[in-house]
Amino acid sequence: MPIKAVLNKARVPIKLWTDLDTVESGALDQLTQTANLPFVFKHVAVMPDVHVGKGATVGTVVATQKAIVPACVGVDIGCGMMAVKTQLSAGPVLESLKKIRSAIESAVPVGFEGNKSLTDSVKSWVGWKKFPAAEKYKDKGKLKSQLGSLGGGNHFIEVCLDKQNAVWVMLHSGSRNVGKTLADSYIRRAQEICQKNLVRLPNRDLAYLAEGTPEFTEYLAALEWCQEYALQNRVEMMNRILEKLAALFHDKEPLKRLLEVNCHHNYVARERHFGENVLLTRKGAVRAQQGELGIIPGSMGAQSFIVRGLGNEESFHSCSHGAGRTMSRAQAKKKFNLKDLAEQTQGVECRKDRGVLDEIPGAYKDIKKVMANQSDLVEVVAELKQVLCIKG
Repeated sequence: MPIKAVLNKARVPIKLWTDLDTVESGALDQLTQTANLPFVFKHVAVMPDVHVGKGATVGTVVATQKAIVPACVGVDIGCGMMAVKTQLSAGPVLESLKKIRSAIESAVPVGFEGNKSLTDSVKSWVGWKKFPAAEKYKDKGKLKSQLGSLGGGNHFIEVCLDKQNAVWVMLHSGSRNVGKTLADSYIRRAQEICQKNLVRLPNRDLAYLAEGTPEFTEYLAALEWCQEYALQNRVEMMNRILEKLAALFHDKEPLKRLLEVNCHHNYVARERHFGENVLLTRKGAVRAQQGELGIIPGSMGAQSFIVRGLGNEESFHSCSHGAGRTMSRAQAKKKFNLKDLAEQTQGVECRKDRGVLDEIPGAYKDIKKVMANQSDLVEVVAELKQVLCIKG
């Protein structure tokens, strides 16, 4: 499907890959405020999973020049997905879901937990040598113990089957506490600077850092490091999970990685679009350059997709990062009960308690509609169905 709506009520156009009547008014207000910023380039691209976010709209792609908005990136810097296709047979896996879940939970801390001891791969990670923000992040113990941990909220680990019954492992996580702490610090600093300089903003959350200032340089360095940390965090968890699966099903020999994808969906990249160099912020969006692989997960119990980018320039070579919420977590807990959760996650080995009720599939958009709305952005490589889901 092509662009479904274009709004021309702001300084730059807002181009949407979803029907206008499906976007809540709060999200439209946020989009308009973002599009009115003086340094936003060309237009704002809005993905089909768009919904209201903290500071800025989730499901947006914003190109800027000579400035950056820390809240547009958000507090989970480098959040993203990793997926690996294995050679495991579906039958034995389906017969051992509880055993698999227990093995994974023993290897990967979830929620606020960190690792009680550090693996050699964590200790030797090259990223420790170039950590740029030591003065702004004091808890070095937590920094290292959380590398290889899942976190909470909508972060997850899943075992899935594709249409050919191939077994996949998929996970969703970011930069953990270090990303949040540094993001909060620079969001506050941007607000202080804008206030001091009497900058008029449509929303205080859209405070920015200007190129050429020490804060801009510091933030970009911290941001890029957190993105590397998030990428490595997913690698560390995936390695442990595959080791556990090999021990259970493959006589401890390493599993084959028939296909592997590791992609951010909450980050900034230096890119070139429409003939100009820009800082491209994808908040809840995946890069989808021509031929590039990405991951678009559904909610618990729904389908997920491995996709290949089509390089659509109008979307700044981007696509959605998931289904997108239709209601807040508080609304989901009011509307649904544990019976609803059990029904909607039938056939999936997962928690079915009040602690994950806000992650019920009914709180999310229909992933099939989301995919239909971005058929000009990506093509489907594999369609996955969860059989096991571990939430933080």
